[in-house]
Amino acid sequence: MLKNLYFGSPVLSTLPPPSFSPDKAARRSRITTMSFNQNPLTAITNFIWGPSLPPNLLISTARLTWSTLWHVMMSQLAPSDSSGSYRRPSSQFRISPDDPSLPRRSLHLYVGLPCPWAHRTLIVRALKGLERFIPVSVASPGDDGYWKFLSSPSADAGIAPTADEANGKKTLKEVYNSRSGGYSGRSTVPMLWDCDENEVICNESYDIIEMFNSGLNEVASNPELDLSPPHLKKRIEEWNGIIYKSVNNGVYRCGFAQSQEAYDAAVNELFDVLDTVDDHLGKSRYLCGDELTLADVCLFTTLIRFDVVYNVLFKCTKKKVVEYENLHGYMREIYQIPTVAATCNFEATIEGYYKMLFPLNPGSICPIMPLASQPDTLLKPHLRDKTLSQIPI
Repeated sequence: MLKNLYFGSPVLSTLPPPSFSPDKAARRSRITTMSFNQNPLTAITNFIWGPSLPPNLLISTARLTWSTLWHVMMSQLAPSDSSGSYRRPSSQFRISPDDPSLPRRSLHLYVGLPCPWAHRTLIVRALKGLERFIPVSVASPGDDGYWKFLSSPSADAGIAPTADEANGKKTLKEVYNSRSGGYSGRSTVPMLWDCDENEVICNESYDIIEMFNSGLNEVASNPELDLSPPHLKKRIEEWNGIIYKSVNNGVYRCGFAQSQEAYDAAVNELFDVLDTVDDHLGKSRYLCGDELTLADVCLFTTLIRFDVVYNVLFKCTKKKVVEYENLHGYMREIYQIPTVAATCNFEATIEGYYKMLFPLNPGSICPIMPLASQPDTLLKPHLRDKTLSQIPI
């Protein structure tokens, strides 16, 4: 890719050939003395222009070429509408969470650690105590854009990339393609697989967490926990309707916007909702009252990535979560719930976004972890009890 980008693009091919003045001839002669270890692009640049800055023609041509390539790559990475606003494709495999056959199936979960949608499933799986019944394979993003698996299990402690424990495939695309009839669509995570039928059961994250919450209680080690109790379902749906569009998908609408107008609309909507949620959490322990629900899980997986990724890479720069009076404590309280922290892998998250989203970070340089997002900081007292005790009755 880089070789073609630099040496096969109009950046160099459209430049006028240099004239053979004495100065340029002298520069040309220097090419014969260059070290074989010198970067080829640097060698050519020095050869043509010497130590001076590139001419305006190079800059304008490079800008036009990169802008064109960027729009082409973004159209593949993040489909948009005519205004440049990101439009997330719909999941192709859906399921009813109350399917009575689910506990009798041999289920396997595929996830990727950078992905907030996949992270939801890991959290609910852990909270409900489904780890033994639903094994998991952890893919990592490959240089070609496909989710790939390790050739052998990782020795890292905690949640980390693994081999494909169910099908022995090299990529998630191969797993999707191995289903009856094959598959030519997007190979996304999370994905729930039926090992007996060799079939994709579901790749819609909310369907999966609803199923984990209520459809597998007979095999769960914590069946008493209900993250979507009947008396809160309406409020959960209301919050999900707000959080999904403006926050969960809102950060992607900011990062994947292909016009200034699309970005402005998305970023203003995002922070308007975060301000509203922060104010609400000053009066309520969780989104729907005193009980943790699926709505909180969905918000948490975006918040935990916000300062690390979205604030920088996706240009969600108005505020960080750590700057909010209530959101930061709320996020830390959920992180400190037993088993939740073990589902987080910040190193994999940073690498997955900064190294693999080439159009947004061409140099693939990863930033250092913000102090407020490091595990030691997240485990400090969240003080939510003190905050809520100050609410006037």
